Amino acid sequence: MAPKLRLLTWDVKDTLLRLRRPVGEEYSAQAQAQGLKVEAEALGSAFHQAYKAQEQKFPNYGLSQGLTSRQWWLDVVLQTFHLAGVQNSSIVDPIANKLYEDFCSAKTWQMLEGAESTLQQCRERGLRLGVVSNFDRRLEDILARCGLRKHFDFILTSETAGWAKPDPRIFQQALRLADIEPTQAAHIGDHYLNDYQAPREVGMHSFLLMGTKTQDRFLRTVPKEHVLPSLPHLLVALSHLEGSDPKH
Repeated sequence: MAPKLRLLTWDVKDTLLRLRRPVGEEYSAQAQAQGLKVEAEALGSAFHQAYKAQEQKFPNYGLSQGLTSRQWWLDVVLQTFHLAGVQNSSIVDPIANKLYEDFCSAKTWQMLEGAESTLQQCRERGLRLGVVSNFDRRLEDILARCGLRKHFDFILTSETAGWAKPDPRIFQQALRLADIEPTQAAHIGDHYLNDYQAPREVGMHSFLLMGTKTQDRFLRTVPKEHVLPSLPHLLVALSHLEGSDPKH
C-alpha cells in the first residue's frame, strides 16, 4: 500500500484562477485608456506570437540571461504592440508598465468554480497545500488579493526556483520544502506535460484538470480516475489514491 498522501501541489493559471477576459481585450482597453486605439483581435494574435518567441529566446523569464521577469514581460508587451502595427515604443512604454501592474490585480483574475471550497476541504482533510507554477514573482500577491494565499504552506514559482515545469527539479524542490516523499504528494493542473506527466516522472501522483489546454490525444492516455472534469471532482479522486502506484 502506498504511503498516506500528505501534500497537494497546485498549478494556478487555468487551474485555480483564470483571466476575466482575453489578453487582447485587456491590452486594447489599456491602450484606449491612454489614447491609443488598437483592435483586441490583432493584439491577441500578436501577443501569442510575441509570447512564444520570447519564451523560446529567453526561457523562464530570461533569468539565466540577466533579465528580470518585469523586463521580460515589458518586452513581450512592446513586441505585441509592434506586431499589431504600433512602431513607436515611447507610446507603448506607459501602457506596458500599467499592464504589468494590472495583471497583479484581483480585478484581472477570477476563481474557477469550486476552487476555494476544494482547497478548504483539502485542508480540512489534513493535507498540506503548496503551489508549483510557471509564474513570476507577482503570483504570491495575486493569490493574496484573490483570497487564496491563506490556503497554501508555500508558493514555488519558476522564477523563485530557477527551473520551470516540466523540469523535474522544480517538483523536487517543492518536495524538499515540504519534507515529503514523492509518493506522499500529488500535483493538480491543466497541462498534460507540465502538470500530469512531469510530477509522475519524479514519483508523485497527479491529476489532470480538463480545460482549454487539455487535448483529446492526451486524455486517451490518462486513466479516467486521474482526470478531473472540475475541481470538486478532486475530492472523490483522492479517495482512490490509497494503494495506487503513481507511475500508472
